[in-house]
Amino acid sequence: MRCPACNAVDSRVVDSRIAEEGTATRRRRRCSSCDHRFTTYERVDHAPLTVLKSTGTTEAFDRSKVVSGLSAATKGRGVDADDLEAMATRVEDSLRMAGDEVSSAAIGLAVLDELRVVDDVSYLRFASVYKHFDAAADFHRELELMEKMAPAGGASG
Repeated sequence: MRCPACNAVDSRVVDSRIAEEGTATRRRRRCSSCDHRFTTYERVDHAPLTVLKSTGTTEAFDRSKVVSGLSAATKGRGVDADDLEAMATRVEDSLRMAGDEVSSAAIGLAVLDELRVVDDVSYLRFASVYKHFDAAADFHRELELMEKMAPAGGASG
């Protein structure tokens, strides 16, 4: 690491700590040439995630779209912004595990999986848009599916 004071390329780590809620490592360094102390932060640099749309086009993954969809589905349901961020992080992490390119359908299913655990009403709201419900029977069918998939003492609603 290059020293910001004298531009020397040799420095050593004096102290390392986890920072920014576990997303970075804070390192205190000391320059071997001038003894200047400085701090650096180390973070994982993720490869870009690409979304393959149903139309065949691709675009860069936009986490804010996931948060927006979660927010719309959970509006008025007592889910706070921190919970939405945590859910979006879990969705993004699960998608990254699948590779550098994911389908928009996989994103929708990952969001549904998150909502299923949090709140039945939010799940149904998102499912109604994602699965293009156009009749009350669609809601009924989805409720039956939820009941089959729900563990004992399942999500609230």
